[in-house]
Order: sequence, then C-alpha cells, then structure tokens
Amino acid sequence: MTLQTDPKSVAQGLETETILEPGFSVLAFSNMLDFNRQIVREVDSSIIQFHFCLKGQSVFTFNNGAYRLPMPEDQSLLLYNPQRDLPMNLQLQPDTWVVSILVSIKKFHSLFSREANYITFLSEENKDRKYYKDGIVTPSMAIVLNQLMNYNLHPSIKELYFKGKAYELLSLYFNRPVDADIAQCPFLADEDNVTKIKKAKEIIIARMTEPPTLSELSLEVGLSLKKLKEGFKQIYGDSVYSFLFDYKMEVARQLLASGHYNVNEVGLKVGYSTSSHFIAGFKKKFGTTPKKYLMSLG
Repeated sequence: MTLQTDPKSVAQGLETETILEPGFSVLAFSNMLDFNRQIVREVDSSIIQFHFCLKGQSVFTFNNGAYRLPMPEDQSLLLYNPQRDLPMNLQLQPDTWVVSILVSIKKFHSLFSREANYITFLSEENKDRKYYKDGIVTPSMAIVLNQLMNYNLHPSIKELYFKGKAYELLSLYFNRPVDADIAQCPFLADEDNVTKIKKAKEIIIARMTEPPTLSELSLEVGLSLKKLKEGFKQIYGDSVYSFLFDYKMEVARQLLASGHYNVNEVGLKVGYSTSSHFIAGFKKKFGTTPKKYLMSLG
C-alpha cells in the first residue's frame, strides 16, 4: 500500500489517498473548517467511482458547473462512464466527511466475473453505457466507512486492513438483504439506539474543547454507560475518546494547512491549554510535530 498525501490537496481538504493496488484506491476527504472546500481530481473513463457521504453535505459538479448532483449525509453515489473521462469536482460543506473508492473496470470485472449479470452495469447490454446510481448508506456500511476514516493501526498492517475494508464495503454495497445489518450488528436493530449514538458523537464534536465525561454523555443521550460504549464502538469503530482525539487532530491538521492560524492558536481551538500537550498529541497521531508539518506544506 502507498499512502500519498499531496500538501496542496491537504489544504483543500484531502485527507488521504490509499493505493491498494494498480487500479484500486481508497480516498478519504474531510472538511472541518468553516467554509466550503473544493476537491478536483482527474478520473479517466476506465474507472468506476463509489462515493459515500458519512457526514455533512457534499455536491458533485459536472460539465463546468452546468450540472450539480447533491450527495447528502448517509447517501452514496456510483458513477461510471466508459465513453468519456469523468473528473471529480466535489464541494464539501463545513463538517463533511466523504469516502471514495476508485476501481478500474478491469479490476472490478475480476471481482464479479462469475456474477456479471447480477451487477446491472456489468451485463453485456450495459457494458458500454454510462451508469449512475444513488442510494443510502446502511448502518453496516457506516461502520466500515468510519473505520476507514478513523483507524489506529501499526503501519505494517494498514495495507491488509484497508484492502479488507474496501472489499467489505463493496460487498455490503451490492448485497443488501433486509436483515443484513441487524444480523451483523444486533444493537442497530433499534433505530432509537442508533439515533442516540449519533447524538453522542455530535455532542462530543460540538464540545470538543470541553467534552462531557462518559457518565454525563450517557445521561444526556439517554443510554446506559455500557450501551453507549458498546454502541459507539460498533457504529464508529472506536471508543468515544479515541474517536474524539482523532477528530481533534484532523481538525488541527486542516486548521494548520489553511494557513490562517499558528500552532498555539490551533492547539487552543481544539482544546489544548498548553502547546506542549498539543504538540505531543499531534506527533502521536501524525508522527511529526505541527511545526514540521507546516514546513512540509512549503
């Protein structure tokens, strides 16, 4: 696996591009600033695009702005046009997360070679036609997407992890029996529980500089401490405070990349009263200090 981070793209909200193998990559975008960000990327006609909005609001623009296609929270979008290149022109509103999988038609055919007729746009009659499909992000898909956005792994196993999650996400995308999500994650059978866990996430994000304790959070959302811990882990793939730490560090990285704030100001904005604690946290997350990160942006 190759992790490629273009500093110019970082400033525009690109978090990571993970190349799993030729013709198969995962991109994670986030905008945690208070203004819209534009993501522009060339994509040729051999690529199938899968886009998933985990949070916030995003809009795809085509034909030099002549056509706009919204992709709101918990929505997915599949794009494929074998007749022409289909570049990504994606606008991220503030507080938005998007995960994209780009896979070549050759690679995709190899995954479904025995079941081509099951995948509509792989059928013989459609193979040369453009294809577009929107849909919902199911709870099981949301779990995988959050695990791709927020992971805490040793570098030596990231390749295996990302590839496994990408395959899992594609499997869930194309296989959606009625009870699939409940069977995989019993907690999600209760929509009220899911709503409360999402509320808990929004609360800690909104108050990231002074977050509530777990006990306070459980009372506020109306879940037992045990259900809060277990449910949060199931939906977001991490503990509450580990998730919050990763979120704060990503906010800090984007604030630094924006060029509008110095290291001390960014530390204060994400809840660190002393710069030394912020610098230590940033280095733990990204393996470099905020100052060196700024220098790398040129």
